[in-house]
Amino acid sequence: MENIDNYTQLPVRDGHMCFACGPANPSGLHMRFFANEDEVVSWVTIPDHLRGWSNLVHGGIISTLLDEIMSWAAIHLLQKIIVTKTMTVDFVKPIYIGQTLKAQGRTVEVSGRNEAIMEGFLHNDQGEICAKARGHFALLKPKVAIRLGVVDVEDLKNLIKDANV
Repeated sequence: MENIDNYTQLPVRDGHMCFACGPANPSGLHMRFFANEDEVVSWVTIPDHLRGWSNLVHGGIISTLLDEIMSWAAIHLLQKIIVTKTMTVDFVKPIYIGQTLKAQGRTVEVSGRNEAIMEGFLHNDQGEICAKARGHFALLKPKVAIRLGVVDVEDLKNLIKDANV
């Protein structure tokens, strides 16, 4: 793992069950996120039970990693609760079980108050891009996110600095 001195670790609630980032999910990826003012990153090693064909990581897991890093980048960098509207994934190089990946997410564009375009990358330990994605995200007001069941009040307070609920 590279030097993370220029990054701040982002909080995740202990009991959170998200497949990608939840520490309480026994089958999950247990992603941890680090941010600076430009990007959010995470390092993750894919366990054996998430394999696809042969020794390759399943494409759905690769897509999940990219969706999650773009989502956390949108939440942290834009200070908004989000939901994914669409995303496209380019599978560039094979990703193997047991390989440590660097996931990287950043903002491309914010359209008004309700939509953002994000991009995400998965790098192997040689720094090569193995997969990349572009996603369109709906930006939700805190009360709407709670009403829709996207987050609860505690998650909202944990994720958004000045959340007015």
